[in-house]
Amino acid sequence: MPEHTLQEAKDRFQKALDFLKKEYSTLHTGRADSRLVEDVSIDAYGSTQPLKHLANISIDAQTIMISPWDKSMLQVIEKSLENNSKISFSMQNDGTVIRLNVPPLTEESRKEIAKTVHSMAENARISVRNARHDLHSVLKKKKDDKEVSEDEFFRTEKELQEKVDETNKKIDELAKNKESEIMTI
Repeated sequence: MPEHTLQEAKDRFQKALDFLKKEYSTLHTGRADSRLVEDVSIDAYGSTQPLKHLANISIDAQTIMISPWDKSMLQVIEKSLENNSKISFSMQNDGTVIRLNVPPLTEESRKEIAKTVHSMAENARISVRNARHDLHSVLKKKKDDKEVSEDEFFRTEKELQEKVDETNKKIDELAKNKESEIMTI
């Protein structure tokens, strides 16, 4: 029974890591990166779809180029990008391609983004702590209800804490790498 609890913990910890990675991929680092726009929602053909399903996205130094497969979608895509609060780049539409010019970051904006990186990492750690707390409560209830022995309880609790420590170490590595990427000119 505790194995189920441990697997659930591992799954929740992995979800926290995956979410953190996805959040980090949307941060502007001063370089063109297709991940900055590929998941922007576009209302097209009667439904909402991510931009990557409607256009080819390529990068060139400081420019993100968006070339829709259906050229009639160019205006719709441009409007969606303009209305997206995370996209604050200058935009040029030449009738076939939308070009987003990614400006280099100033030292001040790099520091602000680094603060955001740390805030996101802390949110991931909180998520891990909450998962640990929830699963510890389930495990304690099973011990109190005599569904698991004391030895099994403490062994599982120790393994759970090892997974928490391992996950927090990965979160710290992700944060350190992202901060390094942002602070590098």
